[in-house]
Amino acid sequence: MFKVIFKNFDKSEFALESAQQRLVALVEKFPDLESSQVRLTMAIENSATQAGPDLFRVKIYISSGRYSGVTVEKADSNLFAALAELGDHMLEKLNRYGDKSRIKSRSHARRLKRKRLDQFADLQSHSEGE
Repeated sequence: MFKVIFKNFDKSEFALESAQQRLVALVEKFPDLESSQVRLTMAIENSATQAGPDLFRVKIYISSGRYSGVTVEKADSNLFAALAELGDHMLEKLNRYGDKSRIKSRSHARRLKRKRLDQFADLQSHSEGE
């Protein structure tokens, strides 16, 4: 389930569609996200006392599923540039997340294999000694 939240500025259909496109692109590459709870927050920060450009912050947080706890936040003076950066960084982060779990499962499997081979070698040496 995806939820898009607008903070400090009015909801824009164009911004909403752009955010949804980014989320759909992530789901195409990481299908496990489809069953996850994903919250994307778009906020604008500006100063009433100082002149200057507005700063758009976009944050994505995955609160359930395989990638639970993954958070990425980006900021830019252009909302769509911030969304693009967020999408790119999220791809990298989810790829690394998958690599970590794959590495852990491989090392676990290798440890089990070594343990079984050691046990087999012990059995062989005991049976030869008799």
